Amino acid sequence: MAEPWDTPLSPISFLERSAVAFADRPAIVDGDHRFTYAEMWERAQRLAGALISHGVRPGDRVAVLAPNTRVLLEPHNGVPMAGGVLVALNQRLSSNELSYIVNHAEARVLIYDYAWEEEAAVIAAQAPHEIALVQADGPDDQYEAMIADATPARVPVTNERDLISLNYTSGTTGQPKGVMYQHRGAYLNALSNAFHAGLDTNSVFLWTLPMFHCNGWTFTWATTAAGATHLCMRELTPAEIWKAIRTEGVTHFNGAPTVLTMIAHDEAAKDGPAPHRIEAATGGAPPSPTILAEMAELNINVTHLYGLTETYGPLTICQWQPQWNELPLGDQARIRARQGVGMVASDTVRIVDEKGDDVPADGETMGQVAARGNNLMGGYYKDPEATADAMPGGWFRTGDVGVMHPDGYIELKDRSKDVIISGGENISSIEVEQAIVRHPSVLEVAVIGEPDEKWGEVPVAYVTLKPGQEATDDDIIEHVKNTIARFKAPKRVVFTDLPKTSTGKIQKFVLRDKAWAGHDRHIG
Repeated sequence: MAEPWDTPLSPISFLERSAVAFADRPAIVDGDHRFTYAEMWERAQRLAGALISHGVRPGDRVAVLAPNTRVLLEPHNGVPMAGGVLVALNQRLSSNELSYIVNHAEARVLIYDYAWEEEAAVIAAQAPHEIALVQADGPDDQYEAMIADATPARVPVTNERDLISLNYTSGTTGQPKGVMYQHRGAYLNALSNAFHAGLDTNSVFLWTLPMFHCNGWTFTWATTAAGATHLCMRELTPAEIWKAIRTEGVTHFNGAPTVLTMIAHDEAAKDGPAPHRIEAATGGAPPSPTILAEMAELNINVTHLYGLTETYGPLTICQWQPQWNELPLGDQARIRARQGVGMVASDTVRIVDEKGDDVPADGETMGQVAARGNNLMGGYYKDPEATADAMPGGWFRTGDVGVMHPDGYIELKDRSKDVIISGGENISSIEVEQAIVRHPSVLEVAVIGEPDEKWGEVPVAYVTLKPGQEATDDDIIEHVKNTIARFKAPKRVVFTDLPKTSTGKIQKFVLRDKAWAGHDRHIG
């Protein structure tokens, strides 16, 4: 039972505090729009008042379709301050996919950037219920007018287990599932991120990571808690990233390994390393030791985080140990590629076998990653069966296969569906990929298992070469054979551009579905 002096945990409190502690400090830089923390707090209250005037009541869902601008950042506080539940939409989805999410969430309001006017119209037309549309930016900026005309309001949080947001999964094996985030989990994970990232009021956080993805890994609230500056980024291009690094004093950014690759190999990188050390966090896929070493040369220190939508984003961190600074750079890069240990708000992360027992901590025995704790979702929205299936024994199974090292650090070996079983031998596609990307001509790679009459399946590599570089099938295959066990080398190499998600993750399932059309395959 709560004591009368207890206050429910909610990340809204971060903005309230920063509005006092950092009132005149820069909070948001979004093109010509620049706001202090006092102004950010005032605008959040006005947004809450405007939503209430649009009929939003506690528990109602409010959808936002916008790039990484204030139009998506501000609702992270304004929507829950109205008592609502934020649904941040992936703007790269089709109109039909967006309609499914909005309808499943039963959103009452859709705030959208003017560039997505057509999609907003389709969403409204396909909705079985009435949706209030609010256009932002562009010639008819209803969003700014709505905030300017609104009366400030705030609905107090009375239960920290209430929903603060719904984040929809990619839906690669069916319809997207709505992952339920609670005020408590968002508060704790945001504090954890602020702590591990070393954010403070002098920090400038560049929004390269989509805010719709796990609410920006909860850095939408973490950056605010630290009183740091949110540097919004409407369009993600490596040239613009380098411009911000060299002119805006960027100290932090997050992104998938493909974003790191974009930065490292952009023409602007040839102008020299960053003017000061930048802290970057990466996740979504294990970064190769090669890209980590390249980023270090650019004065960008990369920390590897690991998590899923179901864990509010970051769950583990490759916590760096001072004694590792004495190791050769290659060994350091290989350690940095590990997924590490639980973050400060996480429970201990386990590697378990099919029975749910811990595998030996020998760095070799593979099992599935299992997690629980305060930063685990409240479940899948309207889907108790899927929620129960995902958490046998109270431990969420992530679907990732890894090992536990003797020092307690976990390391992913593959997604369970990406493990290649060739002639009865398990081959980690990640291990093969990391061997291939060490070839000097290789920019990016994806390795999948493809059907083979003799071996069941064999590894095949899809490779993107660096601009101006050349390599043949034999070059790549021999390179792998000289790097890891010869039987793990790809039997074929396809030189092509790789399909990716909106967050920069390589879509292996697109390659695999095409390769296995008409064939049956194990799913791990």
